[in-house]
Amino acid sequence: MLKQVIIVRKDLDWSKGKLATHVAHASLEAALQVDREILEKWRKEGAKKIVLKVKDLKELEKIEKKLKEKKIKYVKISDAGLTQLEKGTVTCIGVGPIEEKIIDKITGKLKLL
Repeated sequence: MLKQVIIVRKDLDWSKGKLATHVAHASLEAALQVDREILEKWRKEGAKKIVLKVKDLKELEKIEKKLKEKKIKYVKISDAGLTQLEKGTVTCIGVGPIEEKIIDKITGKLKLL
């Protein structure tokens, strides 16, 4: 079973709408990173997504390091700085779709947003 995982920082002072926009950016950009066959299989399975939280940038960077070590493709989303956040503020990471058993080894202990 495939799923997509979005990991969001909880220490940012931003609106729910801004957060939703960044999750959408991460979802789309991560999906564009995978092979077309995987993308189609994921869509046929229901396009499962999960949004998880980390407390801050340091915790997000720990997840990023594990993804790099395992050579798992991901996207890191940063803000453009036009409204609520400073330009370049890293907000979230998007991964997959990817096999659940692979990503759960890295993100399985994180809590739902």
